Amino acid sequence: MRTELSFANFAGIDTELLAVLAVDTQTDKGPDAKPAPALLTSDESVKTSAAAVLASGEFKAGANEMLLLHAPAGLKARRLLLVGLGKQAKATAHGVRNAAGAAVRFVKPRGIRSLAFALPEIESIALPAAARAAAEGAFVGDFDPDTYRSDRKDLSVQSFSVVAPAPADQTAARAAFAEGIVIGESQNFTRTLVNEPGNKLTPTVLGERAAKMASEVGLKAEVYSTEKLHELKMGAFWSVSQGSAEPPALIVLRYEPEGVTDGPVLGLVGKGITFDSGGISLKPGENMEKMKYDMAGGAAMLGAMRAIALLKPKVRVISIVCASENMPDGKAQKPGDVQTAMSGKTIEIINTDAEGRLVLADGLSYAKQLGATHLIDAATLTGACVVALGMINAGVFSNDDATYEKFNTALATSGEKFWRLPLGDEYAEMIKSDIGDIKNTGGRWGGASTAAEFLKVFAEDTPWIHLDIAGMAWVENAQPYIAKGPSGIAVRSILEWVRSF
Repeated sequence: MRTELSFANFAGIDTELLAVLAVDTQTDKGPDAKPAPALLTSDESVKTSAAAVLASGEFKAGANEMLLLHAPAGLKARRLLLVGLGKQAKATAHGVRNAAGAAVRFVKPRGIRSLAFALPEIESIALPAAARAAAEGAFVGDFDPDTYRSDRKDLSVQSFSVVAPAPADQTAARAAFAEGIVIGESQNFTRTLVNEPGNKLTPTVLGERAAKMASEVGLKAEVYSTEKLHELKMGAFWSVSQGSAEPPALIVLRYEPEGVTDGPVLGLVGKGITFDSGGISLKPGENMEKMKYDMAGGAAMLGAMRAIALLKPKVRVISIVCASENMPDGKAQKPGDVQTAMSGKTIEIINTDAEGRLVLADGLSYAKQLGATHLIDAATLTGACVVALGMINAGVFSNDDATYEKFNTALATSGEKFWRLPLGDEYAEMIKSDIGDIKNTGGRWGGASTAAEFLKVFAEDTPWIHLDIAGMAWVENAQPYIAKGPSGIAVRSILEWVRSF
């Protein structure tokens, strides 16, 4: 998709479609209060073109509400699309991101291949933030998951132009817009990986695609397999891999900015289970096909590393993705087995379907061995997190308040929803083993927290964040701004956390 940022008179833009944002300015909450939609532009020609429909009450400017006007009088644009942000008091750059995605998704099935998106004129949304968000939203909106349909028609938008009124500082807006393109493309890179079926994206292929991406953006890449796992004594990681005919992949990416030789080293660790049958503790057949996205945490780390390489923050970063299948053949591990992790800790296997924490355990240990001073991991780890938070927030855990606060602050920019959940000695007690050091599950109750406590054992005293994205990695119901399918959750938040250093 071609993108550009321009500074122009909205009425004079010659385009197939001009999208303009609106808010509901009504502040009265009484029973007789009616929406009072207002366009977020000072362009009188645009306002005149939409005046009649705004007065009619047909368009209320609700969040992602859209209304199309054909041949708007006084405009060069052939169509005018009104896109709502909701209540004026709640209008944010995140709403602009969704509105841009909604506009793109609106035009795709209508055969409109180019559009102009007018940035809002409103004090509560800084122009650079709006420019970045619009670019991100456009790329997210343009993605569709129907990769393997034989009758697939390419409905992609060919040209997306963001138009702003001439600001005092065009430089900041252009820089933010360029960032938004990188971030949107990187989120879609993650979504493309997560969307792949397990027979197409094996651990080996995931390693190949990670290495190819690294070569394109200037990252150092190493991809290892079974022999390396044995050399490093990654007994936890290998225990998951041993039941599959597909060999595992240990993916290591390094970002080393020029001139940075000291300071923190950030370790990004991702769960890369390219298909999860549950192993001997076999999952129910219903919905098992979705377990191709059990590598979404690893894919998020790869997408974040792509963005990091292109945006060049002044901090060193190492990323480790532990990729494997979890399968139930005759060589697979069994409930009751005891495995020795890279750290030397022994793990009693209670349930082979609690495999993500096993690969992450060795990934965290290896990141520390490679010099990571701060850790963040991401995984579609527990159904318990989905029970707790639904498909509205992802879970976040941390052993260090200062490190968590950096992440929490990053959410204001990323716009992603995470909710901090508890750790504690009581949860740690639930995973103590009678035969070994720890068990890989703590029972039914508090499953997200006991899983996080398991990982905390391997993070040890290193400042660490754990992201449980199980409920957010897959969009179950299409939204106006995003298709059903992989979401790319956590890419933006991990990137902003890294940039905070």
